[in-house]
Amino acid sequence: MEEKILTQEQEAEQLAEQARIRREKLAKITSEGNNPYLKTKYDVTADSASVKENFEAWEGKEVSVAGRLMSRRVMGKASFSHISDKNGTLQIYVTRQDVGEDVYMAYKKDFDIGDIVGIKGTVFKTQTGEITVHATHFEMLSKALIPLPEKHNGLVNQDMKYRLRHVDLIMNQDVRETFFRRSKIMKEIRAYLDAHGYLEVETPVLLTLEIGADARPFRTHHNALDLDMYLRIETELYLKRLIVGGFEKVYEVGRIFRNEGMDASHNPEFTTIEMYQAYVDYEYMMNFIEGMYKHVTQAVCGTLQIPYQGKIIDMSKWERLTMTEAVKKYSGVDFATVASDEEAQALAKEHHIELEDGKKTKGHILAEFFDAYVEKELVQPTFIYDYPVEISPLAKRKPSDPTMTERFEYFINGMEMGNAFSELNDPIDQKQRMVKQVEAKRAKGANAEVDEDFINALEYGLPPTGGLGFGVDRLVMLLTDNSSIRDVLLFPTMKPKK
Repeated sequence: MEEKILTQEQEAEQLAEQARIRREKLAKITSEGNNPYLKTKYDVTADSASVKENFEAWEGKEVSVAGRLMSRRVMGKASFSHISDKNGTLQIYVTRQDVGEDVYMAYKKDFDIGDIVGIKGTVFKTQTGEITVHATHFEMLSKALIPLPEKHNGLVNQDMKYRLRHVDLIMNQDVRETFFRRSKIMKEIRAYLDAHGYLEVETPVLLTLEIGADARPFRTHHNALDLDMYLRIETELYLKRLIVGGFEKVYEVGRIFRNEGMDASHNPEFTTIEMYQAYVDYEYMMNFIEGMYKHVTQAVCGTLQIPYQGKIIDMSKWERLTMTEAVKKYSGVDFATVASDEEAQALAKEHHIELEDGKKTKGHILAEFFDAYVEKELVQPTFIYDYPVEISPLAKRKPSDPTMTERFEYFINGMEMGNAFSELNDPIDQKQRMVKQVEAKRAKGANAEVDEDFINALEYGLPPTGGLGFGVDRLVMLLTDNSSIRDVLLFPTMKPKK
């Protein structure tokens, strides 16, 4: 028989009719004194996983379980159902004899797929070998007034999966597993940092000025102070104040807000971890982050060779190249032999690389060559270090080459994953660089300011410090084999839809 394909209007009418019927059922059972929304608790003694994994211990014993009704197969005086809870599904066997005539009739007529139910009964194994709870008590704990999506297809439309994440989590165990794994990733990162003596801290989200960094902030207004304020675009400057204050190892799991575009690897709000350690440099931080990524990957995935979008990423091997070496390797242009800005500009023209006004120095052009030729090639874990000073306003200059800084970024699958420096602790140099940064931003119409309080903090003395920040969401994408940042955010930013 040919399957009938419904139009959107017909689907909407069908859903409306099902919702109407469910409300009628709610009215009926409420009138009978069984309003499910009045229940405040249910004594749960086990979940689906514990019953299945410890069947020998539970067999023949009473158990109390609860979850969402996901299936129902009525066979006269006996029926089978499946409920879903946080750890999976569990089969329930319901008979008229054991739960009583009234409850069994209500189960058949008043209960719907999606309702939250509580069951007490004994654990046994069916003839087909499925571990099951033989119900002696069955009750509704909450009535679902909207039907779930069709069982086999779930939420097919990707936009709706993000908008109705709660429904997506009900229907898709794989989606739930992504967020279970995200939680484990965070636990392992914190455990690693804590074990190495780092102190977790929290710094302000609301700032009183727009700093000169390239990212655009969100602006809000504080009514009591009658003051415009900005949501933070990084946690760096406050964390370095703490190093000045004597906290020699600090980190923050920070929610960051940037008023910019959205794509597969960018969301306006996202999570970073920034960490700072006194008396170490960027080489130390390079070794540290490699060790941490290996630890977290092994702990979460059970291996250092992980599948990602059809490739195998080998987290056990990390290549290290200077930016100049990387550009030479992938473009053939050796900037070590480029003597002037004019020569670099000629190379850019020859290679059809467009340059922005104010960004035509050799350092800027080296970075443009990197973006054009190198980044997409860095599939396996790779550190790129020694960045031009023009694009690194917070990093310390290399003593052996003042045109470069002790800065690195690391890349996996052609995506930048983190950024680190030997931190600039010269307050005079820092202010000069921030002034240039602010001037460039004001030229684009922004109301940027130099953070004089931060400069003042540096004047009290910042010890030699290594600092590093990385995006948590991109790491979760990697370790869960997801291609979009929206797949690893429970509620990604979405344009409102009527």
